[in-house]
Amino acid sequence: MSGSNRISRRDFIKVTTGAIGGVITAVIGIPVVGYLIDPALRENKAGAPMAIGKLENIPVGVPFPFSFTITKVNGWEKTASSFGGYILRKSEAPKDIVVLSSRCTHLSCRVNWKEELKEFVCPCHDASFDLDGKVLGGPPPEPLGHFEYEVAADGTITIIPVEVKEG
Repeated sequence: MSGSNRISRRDFIKVTTGAIGGVITAVIGIPVVGYLIDPALRENKAGAPMAIGKLENIPVGVPFPFSFTITKVNGWEKTASSFGGYILRKSEAPKDIVVLSSRCTHLSCRVNWKEELKEFVCPCHDASFDLDGKVLGGPPPEPLGHFEYEVAADGTITIIPVEVKEG
């Protein structure tokens, strides 16, 4: 009966080494796996409301340019995109504004306001748009996009940086 319930020294070392190795693997491995998958689980902040100006700084009847940059994190890839547009106050009323995208609907070139012509002009293919973003001439298939906006009590204009197409 002297050896039936006893574990040999060799088996004891194998079991102990395996158990210690498992604990070390878990202590090191769990944080490493968490570190590697964390970027994929992060919430994307693109599309969050963004303040673009104050009513008091924007003249009535003249398109006022603005720009902003959105940084997107997609897993481990980080990209920054620059966007812009124009705020047009049609009257003194706080809600009587239009917030247009400056991206031409033909090939996404940036349109510029030409005061002498009273229209937005695309430098790429001579497209033109009126004050409301409607196509006046050229190849664009549709009007300029616009941004949804809110005007706070203090006059701050906030947009949701996602272009909305007319229609």
